[in-house]
Amino acid sequence: MAEHNLLGEKGERIAVEFLEEIGYEIIATNWQEKKFEIDIIAINQEEIIFVEVKTRSTDVFGAPEEAVTQTKQQHLINGADYYIQEKEIDLECRFDVISIILNSNQKEIKHIKNAFYPEA
Repeated sequence: MAEHNLLGEKGERIAVEFLEEIGYEIIATNWQEKKFEIDIIAINQEEIIFVEVKTRSTDVFGAPEEAVTQTKQQHLINGADYYIQEKEIDLECRFDVISIILNSNQKEIKHIKNAFYPEA
């Protein structure tokens, strides 16, 4: 497996642990259906949260969260809509990004709640 894929997997494991530590219930990781993929789906109180995880070894080329482009956001929104309809979920939803910088000298986690919103 490519090194960047291993870094991504490690970042997702770190994100799951982080969310569990702050009281989120993880209901799915690496959820895939049709053309959709969502890194983490969690529940916190009365909300379902769709989480995109971005992990980098450095921020030299920009912060990891900057990689969540408008196109990626729309893909996540469409995937979340599919998931909610498929599972018949009746909860408010939210989109978060967890940005991780991870290398031998550093482990920095940034949790961005309500990172973006579906267009009305």
